[in-house]
Amino acid sequence: MTIKTWSYSRLIDFEACNLRAYLKYVDRIPEEKHPAAERGTAIHLQAEQYVKGEIKTLPSTLSKFEDDFVRLKEMFDEGMVSLEGEWGFNNDWTPSSYKEGWLRIKADGVAHLSPAKAVVIDYKTGRKDGNEIKHGEQVQLYAIATLLRNPALEEITVELWYLDKDELTSCTYSRSQALQYVRSFHARAQKMLDAKTFPANPTAYTCQWCPYSPSKGGQCPQGVSKGQSVLSFYRKKFG
Repeated sequence: MTIKTWSYSRLIDFEACNLRAYLKYVDRIPEEKHPAAERGTAIHLQAEQYVKGEIKTLPSTLSKFEDDFVRLKEMFDEGMVSLEGEWGFNNDWTPSSYKEGWLRIKADGVAHLSPAKAVVIDYKTGRKDGNEIKHGEQVQLYAIATLLRNPALEEITVELWYLDKDELTSCTYSRSQALQYVRSFHARAQKMLDAKTFPANPTAYTCQWCPYSPSKGGQCPQGVSKGQSVLSFYRKKFG
């Protein structure tokens, strides 16, 4: 059994621990629901409903970006914004349906400023600090995907709205600048999709948050147990 398709979240799960990716995406053992993730899903829905006009008053959870959401709603009403896109791509990076995609990407919103320029917006409810590399790679993948789906675009800006923090990260790419990242993503993804074995990669940090660790689901016997110190874990692992 192998992993058949990829997304950025699948890729970082695999690169952190092959076994975790296998348990999650091949065996499909559900992870324990986390309150922070459920809150994030609820806030994303509120944002979509407000921009579409399904709710009239801006929710307090979005208030730090009030001016931005008001403008986004105006642009949606003018037909310049698409929301909650589900994008699929074939192995050669040509667009496909989401369900049949070799690569699958979800975008919170895309605002078209002109035939040649667009902005991709991703709402974040988690921390910015400590996630700079991961979020930076997401920005690159959003830029690639939007440009490949829209051949007329010459420039793409990707914005991450940190709704809890009143912080915004913005990166702008020309078409050539963004597409230079395709080869690296392709190689990383293909390594995951070609994998036939899925060894665990226990570390004190990754096991702490893994839902399959001995102290949680227990499907992985190699992780750090609850109450085990980091020093004792590494002594046991390496002798």
